[in-house]
Amino acid sequence: MSLPISCHTSQFGTLGQIDASHLAEIVQQGYKSVINNRPDGEGGPDQPANAVIQAEAERLGLNYVYLPVAPSAITPAQVQEMARLLKTMPEPILAFCRSGARSTNLYYLAKQLD
Repeated sequence: MSLPISCHTSQFGTLGQIDASHLAEIVQQGYKSVINNRPDGEGGPDQPANAVIQAEAERLGLNYVYLPVAPSAITPAQVQEMARLLKTMPEPILAFCRSGARSTNLYYLAKQLD
């Protein structure tokens, strides 16, 4: 089954929570970079840890950044960092959080800085 990635452009997509086993499909779909916007522990002990996802992403050759953002509390500094990542990371880029909404909001706020 294919991951339900929301493609906002040909170079950027968002997705809900992933685990390390999803990364091979993400690579297969052509993504070069992954941004994790979900703080560790937000979903309790069942949430996959950032370090585990990051290790597998790097093993598969993906560029990976951990930019945790609390729900409904996106800061100007986080928007600026997302804008910087969108300009500097190899494309296409996939960002994820719990449902994908936070990553989507962060993306559109960052694009307003262009």
